[in-house]
Amino acid sequence: MNTPAMVTSQTAATLKASLTQGAANVEVMLDRLIPQVTDDSARLIDAMRYATLGGGKRLRAYLVMETATLFNVAPESACRVGASVEMLHAYSLVHDDLPAMDDDDLRRGQPSTHRKFDEATAILAGDALQTLAFEVIADPAMHEDATIRADLVLCLARASGAAGMVGGQMIDMEGEGKSLPLAAVRHLHALKTGCLIRYATEAGAILGKASTVQRDALITYGRDIGAAFQIADDVLDATASAEDLGKTAGKDEASGKSTFVALLGIEGARAEAEALARSAVDALNIFDEKADNLRALARYVIERKN
Repeated sequence: MNTPAMVTSQTAATLKASLTQGAANVEVMLDRLIPQVTDDSARLIDAMRYATLGGGKRLRAYLVMETATLFNVAPESACRVGASVEMLHAYSLVHDDLPAMDDDDLRRGQPSTHRKFDEATAILAGDALQTLAFEVIADPAMHEDATIRADLVLCLARASGAAGMVGGQMIDMEGEGKSLPLAAVRHLHALKTGCLIRYATEAGAILGKASTVQRDALITYGRDIGAAFQIADDVLDATASAEDLGKTAGKDEASGKSTFVALLGIEGARAEAEALARSAVDALNIFDEKADNLRALARYVIERKN
């Protein structure tokens, strides 16, 4: 089996093609689920579409769809769930960029939503994207099994609320200008970034009615991939340009945040990301070659350039 250090050029090319196709499929689904309108909600919908469509790696959606393939889940259902995760993620970015939060004017190489529209519209667009994400996975059109729909709603609520993404953002804000220990930094990023990525891998297992062993393996994979992804983000923030990132570079240091780079140094952070990627791959040992794209993704997560 491939480990992060053994991904071949052929495997990498297969993953790249799979990621590209997955992103295209999710883009089409998002366009369907957030259609343009001409009534009095047009400005709100336009802001929601601006925040959600036309960019991004679609990593979270890809994780849903790729883990779902392990269990032969209908592509339409998996794509809908993937789109809902992207809506939730987009809402978090819209709110994070606001002046009251991270105060960033650039996102995906374009003006942030509050700069393109205005702060009030951005807040409402984020609110609407959050609620729409839950509407999509609660809708019988997503899956006929109400138990699966309820499980998805419960897990997404836990991943995105006070004990997950939002709680991590609060800890991150309170930690500005303070020297947090490594354990605290790991904890805040496990909540702020990791919980939603972990949910994305678990969602595929939920859709596929996976066994407890299979579901736990994917949760472990998602946890480690999420942590590795955040460490790679910290490294990129310290080393890449705004042009490469599509957002303001050097924000962490300027904000006085405790990061993996600040605590471990760039090479130390990269070593930790490598270890996490290997752990993520090990968690997939119970799956056959159908999980090879997920194995290759572990390398992609820590080597990406934006």
